[in-house]
Amino acid sequence: VQLQASGGGLVQAGGSLRVSCAASGRIENIGNMGWYRRVAGEQRDLVAIITREGDTDYADSVKGRFTISRDNAKNMVFLQMNNVKAEDTAVYFCQATVRTSPYYIDYTDYWGRGTLVTVSS
Repeated sequence: VQLQASGGGLVQAGGSLRVSCAASGRIENIGNMGWYRRVAGEQRDLVAIITREGDTDYADSVKGRFTISRDNAKNMVFLQMNNVKAEDTAVYFCQATVRTSPYYIDYTDYWGRGTLVTVSS
């Protein structure tokens, strides 16, 4: 299973950016999908998470500004970032909990390689 993130780049403070992530490979079902971010020298932190049914949860720092969504048919997850701030600058990683076998119900977490979002002030 591979997760490929795209859409990162440079954005001005107060602007908007959308990052996307596509999962591919041996996928039977995808449970939760999420976005995490890591600022240089710090740990990777949860930004937003969405269940297969569409229930969402957000870090307090992005509530009201970021929106996570997914397309189950295309195995994709998105993060719409509005009113971005300098402190949103980070490498953003997508994550998916994937079931790969039609015979077993085990799920495994997979991670994308990250996409850099830089907010200029």
